[in-house]
Amino acid sequence: MFFFKESKKKKQIVKNQQGQNQNQQQQDFLSTDLEQNLQELQNIYQNCMDIVFRPFKIEGKTKAALIYFDGLSNIEEIDAGVLTPLMKENNAKENTDQFIHVNHILEQRLTVSKVKKVQTITECMEHISSGNPVLLIDQQSEGFALGLANWEKRSIDEPTGEAVIRGPREGFTESLGTNLALLRRKIRSPQLKMKSMKIGEYTQTEVVISYIEGIADQALIQEVETRLSRIKVDGILETSYIEEFIEDNPYSPFPQVLDTERPDVVAASLLEGRVAILQDGTPFVLIVPVSFYSLLQSNEDYYQRSLIGTATRWLRYIFLLISLLLPSLYVALLTFHQEMLPTTLLITIAASREKIPFPALVEALLMEIVFEALREAGLRLPRQAGSAVSIVGALVIGQAAVQAGLVSSPLIMVVALTGIASFTVPRYAAGIALRMLRFPMILLAGTLGLLGIVLGLIMIVTHMATLRSFGVPYLSPMAPIQRGEMKDVLLRAPFWKFNTRPHLTGKDNNIERQSPDQKPNPNHGDDETSKGKGGS
Repeated sequence: MFFFKESKKKKQIVKNQQGQNQNQQQQDFLSTDLEQNLQELQNIYQNCMDIVFRPFKIEGKTKAALIYFDGLSNIEEIDAGVLTPLMKENNAKENTDQFIHVNHILEQRLTVSKVKKVQTITECMEHISSGNPVLLIDQQSEGFALGLANWEKRSIDEPTGEAVIRGPREGFTESLGTNLALLRRKIRSPQLKMKSMKIGEYTQTEVVISYIEGIADQALIQEVETRLSRIKVDGILETSYIEEFIEDNPYSPFPQVLDTERPDVVAASLLEGRVAILQDGTPFVLIVPVSFYSLLQSNEDYYQRSLIGTATRWLRYIFLLISLLLPSLYVALLTFHQEMLPTTLLITIAASREKIPFPALVEALLMEIVFEALREAGLRLPRQAGSAVSIVGALVIGQAAVQAGLVSSPLIMVVALTGIASFTVPRYAAGIALRMLRFPMILLAGTLGLLGIVLGLIMIVTHMATLRSFGVPYLSPMAPIQRGEMKDVLLRAPFWKFNTRPHLTGKDNNIERQSPDQKPNPNHGDDETSKGKGGS
């Protein structure tokens, strides 16, 4: 009985909300009275000194007004393409019907290429805030948003965080229009789709979902739209806000969304059936779904020959293990398993640690914390001073610590090699995850020895096996194993072997990527030539 009462209450609340929304929508529509529309907009933008209300008369007869923000719109285009042709009087006899008059304005007077009709106050506010002036005409219940947005923006430069030796040098900027154009230039097919939505009650940030129709799974696209539509916040200032709202496991140290500044990385991901999320105001684009192995792959792997790409990838995997395990192995061997070290090496390490007052565990934690502090300081300081502080600071502090007898020389080498190994991880977010996990691994090694390291690895792998990125297993294609896709995980196979796209979701959607049997065969051409000569 109580359940039915609660259901009735919920239904009544929903009906009331729907009624309020309908009333609000009815009040939100533009009126045919220009003065009423202007008064409502002036009340909304009260105490906004940068808003411009420009009243004028079309052909000296019909009242009109142009509303825009100073600094967001192109003033020169407004004067030349809107005010000048509309205010110019026309002595020719024309039909005075208002509907014909509006068509005349749009077709013969306005020289603006992008014009969109608006019917509500809310639509007017959205376009004005985006830099598009809104034209309101007396006795017309709809206005016109003019595509004349123009604000200062950064030029297209090479991304500093994803620099390459061979490959495109262009990167995304903070302008969404520029980013969409860069992506369109990479993929010129009309199958490249862009869906726009606004997120943020106050910022009204424009977010675009991009995918290739026929390649991306429709269920994946709907899931991305659903997760984005659930975001109800005051504002979105960077794609990291969106990332935390849409990831499957927010408490995992491992990133489940890939972020990049490079249009070529986004284009390659779209061609594999993934979905990109672009946001206005940031150069970083999100890509979903991803796996752990895709975070360890660099775009330059595909710009080098396959043998070079494979060797570089294996080097990256080896140094990833060094970055995670080397300090903990050092602590475990010195604390519990001295017999595993060669005698000469053990004597050398013991001599260097003779005057050290701390155990190996405290010593390693101390140096790792200092190294992370130096790296963070180098990132936050200005570029010219940051590199000098990080390098000089590491040398000075390391040498002073050794001379003071606080740490040993072998540990300095271990920490330095660990830091270098962590820089080989191409994705900054994945590198941070490994740096975070290094500290619990050191604690386990200092308390349980090699057994603690094994237990830590088991827990990490088990956790990663339970992770999903938009439903895709995080360790795929290794777990669950998919033999057909191993050619792009442990190896970087030649391009003529990539006949199929990755298996991302439960449905194979246009899985054929290229024609088979494209392996280079110079002898085949010689045979054809010799046959042709023999026949002649």
